This record gives sequence, structure tokens and C-alpha cells, in this order.
Amino acid sequence: MNPNLDRLHPYPFEKLAKLKAGISVPEHLTPISLGIGEPKHPSPEFVKQVIADNLDKLANYPTTKGTDELRTTIADWATRRFQLKEGTLDPAHHIVPVNGTREAIFALVQAVIDSSKPAAVVSPNPFYQIYEGASFLAGADPVYLPCDAGNGFIPDFDRVPESVWQQCQILFLCSPGNPSGAVIGRDTLARVIELADTYDFLIASDECYSELYPDEGQPPEGLLQTCAALGRHDFSRCIVFHSLSKRSNLPGLRSGFVAGDAKVLQGYLKYRTYHGCAMPIHNQLASIAAWQDEDHVRENRAAYRAKFEAVVPILREVMDVDFPDAGFYLWPETPMDDETFARELSAQQNVHVLPGRYLSRTIEGHNPGENRVRMALVAPLEECVEAANRIVEFVKANQT
Repeated sequence: MNPNLDRLHPYPFEKLAKLKAGISVPEHLTPISLGIGEPKHPSPEFVKQVIADNLDKLANYPTTKGTDELRTTIADWATRRFQLKEGTLDPAHHIVPVNGTREAIFALVQAVIDSSKPAAVVSPNPFYQIYEGASFLAGADPVYLPCDAGNGFIPDFDRVPESVWQQCQILFLCSPGNPSGAVIGRDTLARVIELADTYDFLIASDECYSELYPDEGQPPEGLLQTCAALGRHDFSRCIVFHSLSKRSNLPGLRSGFVAGDAKVLQGYLKYRTYHGCAMPIHNQLASIAAWQDEDHVRENRAAYRAKFEAVVPILREVMDVDFPDAGFYLWPETPMDDETFARELSAQQNVHVLPGRYLSRTIEGHNPGENRVRMALVAPLEECVEAANRIVEFVKANQT
């Protein structure tokens, strides 16, 4: 077996299940899960209909590169959304459709990392665990950059030692951030691009929460948008990941795309041809319909906005919590350690959240997720409000 398998950590939800083993939840209270970031809003009916109308395509092998129509649709969407110069995002060379961002991120790391020399993969801390696991299995060493309240939950890239940049082959960004919702601004993105040019590494920006934001007039900036603003129309050393899972409430469709540096994507596509992960044709057709429609996305944002506006004021009675820049998570401090908070909240109120330390690594004695929990406001509005009220009751009952 690959010895690097032994380097993999249990997934956060495995740790959570172990934490709550043996507890008894109050049966008179219906369970409310705020722990898993799985969208619960209805999937668009028109997308379902496209799948139903094209089930005959099950008889056809899909190509790894996807159809011209899908790649063109994605290029058109990204050009509009991120204010790219018309024609610079070439569907034939700058876009690869993928089956969701998790497998896409994993595949990119395997395709890019040169393990014949020291290889570091730098990522935020807390982080999406696939960044770490993909690094281990590619023979690279993860380096974790703390994201604390003091730095706005965004890494301080200027404090990273030069020795780390010299070995860095991939830098992962996550904007809007999971779990904080923090958005990285243009000045910081430009600084990261400067570092990538200086030390010759790839920036991989996970932007799967980019379409969930509170102000319709201020969508979060993306990495390719910063490239365009800098006149960097070849997107050199820059790769972005996008998905329909959160944007369109389609996590089961497993549909997204990777876009950016054409030279990187050429090798990436070659890897994926052997990897065997082509998107089924009926899913491609459904994806085209989803990327071409913005009405359902605006409705989706409005639903999340209503939940944040209802829940945050309730929780503020007992917790230090604020509205995120974007995304659908809250990342509050806890009045007790995060594991105790999560376990006892389940046991006493049948409300389920994720301890922050499970999303982070302890580096030099510091874990940026400690004494925080992640709350995903994915349940219906009424359930989110009920959960918030139960959390207030729980905190008051456990104050010393």
C-alpha cells in the first residue's frame, strides 16, 4: 500500500462521531444539524428537467474535456462575473469541467507536484481537508498559515519565511473562506501573484462559495478578476475552482470547473484522461442550464441573507458572532472549549455543530480553530431560528 495513506488524518465528521459516541439526545427535541455544509435549499426544477429529458445520453461515453457548449457557457459566465477581457478565457485552453471541486483539487495536486525535490503545499489554517490529503498522497508536505481574528481570518503572507516560498509548489487560497467567510481583497491577491512570480509556484484558489454574498452590488473578487485588473490576461500561475454545489444547490450533480493558466491545464487534462473522471453528458447539459441562469442564484442568496439577519441577533445575546463577508457559515467563539460545546449542545439541545479544532491543525502550540465552532445555516429559516434559540438557552444554562 502507498505509505502516504498512513499520513492521512480522519475527516472532521469522523472525529465528531467519535466525540458524540454514547451521548443521549433529548427525544422531545427534533434534531437540527448545523454541522455539515450541505445545501438544503431546493435544487432548480429546470435543472432536474434537463436531466430527465436527456437520460438517453446514458448510452454515450463523455469526453474528459467536456463538450464545447459546456466550456463556452462556463467561459461566458466567468467572463461576465469576474469582468474579464472578452475572449481572454478561451474555452478550448483555459477551462476544464470537473465532477465537483473535491476531486478536482485532489487531481490538480497529483498532476502538479514534483516530488523528486522538496515540495511544500501552503494552505490557510483552518482549511478544507482535501488540500492536506492531496498533498500527502502526492508526496508533498503541507504548510499551514494561521487565519485568526487578528488578521481578519486571512493569512499574513508577508510573515511566511522565504524558505517556505522557496519550496512551495502550490499555494491554496479559499475565498470566501471556509469556515470564516472572509474574502481576500484585490491588494492581497496582487501581492500573492507577485510572490508566485518571484518564487515560481502555482496559486490554486478555491472559490466555491463565491456566489453566496450579502450585497448584490458587491460580489467577492476572484483571482482571475485580479489577473484581469493587472493586465495578466494569460492567467499565468493562477488556477481557480468553481462549483454548482453551493451556487445552485446541486451538490449531488457533482459539477464544477477549473480555469486559468493554459499550460497548467494542459498537463492537468492529460492527468484526468487517465484518472477517468469525465462528467456524464446529461450532467453537462444540466450544468449548462444552471450556469446560464442567475435568477435562482439571486433567490438563493436572498434565502441565506434572511437566515443570517434572523440568527445573528439572537446568538449575539450569548456569543461573540458577526456576519461573514460571504458564504453560509458562522464562525463564533464559544464560551467553553469547542469540543465540550459541540458535545453538550448535542446532548442537551439536539443541535449539532462542528468543533473548530477539527478544521485546523495545531502548529507551534496554536490551533486557530480552538474555541470556535462552525455553524452552517443550511437548514430552513425556521429551523435555523429554532437552533439559535436553543443555543442561547444552552449557553445560559451552562454559564458558571
